Amino acid sequence: MQVIASQRLVTGRPSRLSILVSFAVGTVFVAGAAWVVYAVFGLGFLERFVPNGRATTFQLVAGGLAWTFALTAPPAFGLVGLSRLVVAIERARARRPRITPAVRLARAIGDDHVVATNLRIPDGSRVVPELVVGPFGAAVVEELPPAAAVMSRGVRSWEVRSGDGRVRTIENPLERATHDADRVRAWLAGEETDHIVKVYSAVVGSDPRVERTASCAVIAPDQVADWLTSLAPQPSLDAGRRDRIVRMIRAAL
Repeated sequence: MQVIASQRLVTGRPSRLSILVSFAVGTVFVAGAAWVVYAVFGLGFLERFVPNGRATTFQLVAGGLAWTFALTAPPAFGLVGLSRLVVAIERARARRPRITPAVRLARAIGDDHVVATNLRIPDGSRVVPELVVGPFGAAVVEELPPAAAVMSRGVRSWEVRSGDGRVRTIENPLERATHDADRVRAWLAGEETDHIVKVYSAVVGSDPRVERTASCAVIAPDQVADWLTSLAPQPSLDAGRRDRIVRMIRAAL
C-alpha cells in the first residue's frame, strides 16, 4: 500500500523552538541545583557564615539567609528543572507523527490501495485524518477516543476527558466521519458530473458501547484491512479515474 503523508504543520503541534526552550531552561535549573550542592558541600559555602566569637545581628541574619538558600535552592531548582525537562520530552513526543489505523496495518493492505493522512481538502474546513483509495472507491477512517476517557456519548456530541484532566466537548465521531465522507465525495466529484466516487466512512476503536450506524461502520483496530477488503469494487473506477484522484490528493497535500 502506498502512503502519502502530509508535511503540513498540524494545528496545536508544539514547535521545535518551544522544545528547545523548555530543554534549555530545564538544563540550566538542574545545573544550578548541582552547582549549589557542590558549593555547599564541596567549597564550604556555609563555613563562611559561621561567626568567630560573639555574632552580630548582621552575621545572624546573613547566616540565616545563607542556610535558607543552601537548604531550599537545590530542591527548588531541581524540581523546576526536572519539570521543564519533562515538558520538553512531552512536547517532543507530541511532534511525532501519529500513526493512523490503515498505516499501522499497511503490510496487510494490498498494493492497489493508497492512503493519505492529514488531508485538508480545498473547501477550507477541517482536516480528514485518513483517506484510503482503493478498488471500492474511497474510505474515510477515523479513530475513536479511548473508551476510558469518554464521559458521555450523545447523538450529536461527546464529552471526553483530555490528558490534562479537562473535559471537552467533541462532535460525535460517527457523525464527524460521515460528514467528512460527504465532503470528500463532493470534492472528488469535481467537474465530473457523470461519475460519482463511492466514499465510505468508518471509526476505529474497541469501545463496546459504540454501535455502527447506517452511514458509518465501527471496526476494531486489527480489522481495518479486512473491512477494506470486504467493500465491493466499483467497476466504473478505472485506472484513469483512480490516477486523477491520487493527483488531486497530492495537490491538496
